[in-house]
Amino acid sequence: MATDIQAKLSNSTVSAQKVRLVIDLVRGRPAVQALNTLKFLTNGAAAPVYKVLASAVANAEENFGVSRDDLFVYRITADEGPTRKWRRFGARGRFKPILRRSSHITVVLRERA
Repeated sequence: MATDIQAKLSNSTVSAQKVRLVIDLVRGRPAVQALNTLKFLTNGAAAPVYKVLASAVANAEENFGVSRDDLFVYRITADEGPTRKWRRFGARGRFKPILRRSSHITVVLRERA
């Protein structure tokens, strides 16, 4: 049975919708290739995804003794985190709601068989 190596980032300040656009690019790829892809993306959501993926690779090397060349991205998800809500006052006595969305990013790596 293959061991799953996992890393999580909670309450990332990028919305889950924007993170999902980035994680679709690296899902199923070898870990080294995924890190190189994320390093050169200019999208703002790429930075937190890169950090979580690098953390998962470091966990695999340090805790499980697995080489980074043998790893691939088995599962990667971006779930909605808590939303900060506040309001700005608008014209005619109305108010405009402002939502600051966040996300939880989970990366699961597996060793190639």
